[in-house]
Amino acid sequence: MISEPTNPEYFLDSYPRDGFPRYKWTQRPDALPQRVWTTETTHRDGQQGGLPLTVEQGLAIYDILCRFSGKSGAIRQAEFFVYRQSDRAMLEGALERYHSGAPIEPTTWIRATAKDVELIKTLGVRETGMLASASDYHTFHKFKPGGRRQAAQAYLDAVRVTVEAGIRPRVHLEDATRAPMDFIQPLIEAVQEICAPSGLRPKFRICDTMGLGLPYEEVELPRSIPLIFKALRGMGLSPEDLEFHPHNDTWLVVANCLAAVRAGCAVINGVSLGKGERTGNAPLEAILFHLIGMGYFCEGAPDFTVLNELSELYERIGAPVPPKYPLYGRDAHRTRAGIHADGLNKFWWMYAPFNVPGLLGRPLEVSLTKDSGLAGLIFLIRQHMGVELAKDNSGLQAIQSWVQQEFDQGRQTSIEWEELAPFVQQYVGTVLVDG
Repeated sequence: MISEPTNPEYFLDSYPRDGFPRYKWTQRPDALPQRVWTTETTHRDGQQGGLPLTVEQGLAIYDILCRFSGKSGAIRQAEFFVYRQSDRAMLEGALERYHSGAPIEPTTWIRATAKDVELIKTLGVRETGMLASASDYHTFHKFKPGGRRQAAQAYLDAVRVTVEAGIRPRVHLEDATRAPMDFIQPLIEAVQEICAPSGLRPKFRICDTMGLGLPYEEVELPRSIPLIFKALRGMGLSPEDLEFHPHNDTWLVVANCLAAVRAGCAVINGVSLGKGERTGNAPLEAILFHLIGMGYFCEGAPDFTVLNELSELYERIGAPVPPKYPLYGRDAHRTRAGIHADGLNKFWWMYAPFNVPGLLGRPLEVSLTKDSGLAGLIFLIRQHMGVELAKDNSGLQAIQSWVQQEFDQGRQTSIEWEELAPFVQQYVGTVLVDG
């Protein structure tokens, strides 16, 4: 027999009214790091993926992300190219801001070659990423004559020069989800050996370069993200020594990031609002959304309302966020279904995943289509005019007749408030109020 509670069960421990949805663990993963954070690569992989940035735009993005992260520590580092004058100018501007108190530390990205290290020696960075391709797809075909040992020797030579310059190496193990552990693990040990006398503690970025990783322990290496990090933790690497950099080619980028964290990786590298090479990097706002749900950043979360400014900036520079992009797309919180609009009218939590207006600074919206019905009209008029109407209101019925006529005549596009407003104004002083 179905129970009938006195009050509705909203599962508020999982879906709090004042925060993002929370994880209620049945069993907390043993490897979950004590602290986690993200690093961002808009100025590197974002540009590499086609995001056109002037120096001013690059610094504007840096400033927005600094305000988004604030004192939360959600984004700790940003990496920059150094090959063009404009990239170095962006880096210099970011370093100046960082030394004046900005919360995100600028770092650099170079290939793991001694030649590239010379480019960063005098720039004033404390850490650099170093591309070290790890799979045989790369080591046997990038080098001549090619092979693992030749590749490793080139990478280690570059690490030595970096350490001699007093710069902390962050080794980017490219294509790790197609790479053998019997290359990755000896290379990591060799890097640690080089760094040990200097006191510089190296970091290791695991790159799912082609988006082929899977978030399951039950699949074999090298595709299993959890098993990769389990193996590296087994070498004695701490969560803070490890960073994950995935791509979204096969739709699993967020799931793989969360699997990495659950397996003991403390740092996720990506780009806010999904920019990046091919299908994009890890969307940091999505990762942080889930990390907050896991219980991180309880003492001060990033300000998600600030990312609306980033969305607007991308629109201005001709690289807009897709309309249906989660959280920040133009239509992310817009319904066109009458049954959803009716639910929003009756109890708006029915069709809101969380407090979208309060936490994101974005409204819940309705666009009128042939399926929106009277409920969609009621929602829009209340939202824009502050007038509450019953479904049998004669003025409302008159407007709905016009709406339905539009679609009966073959209209395919939705009706937005700007088009509807004159018809509403026609009735506000007479039928709608009197009705």
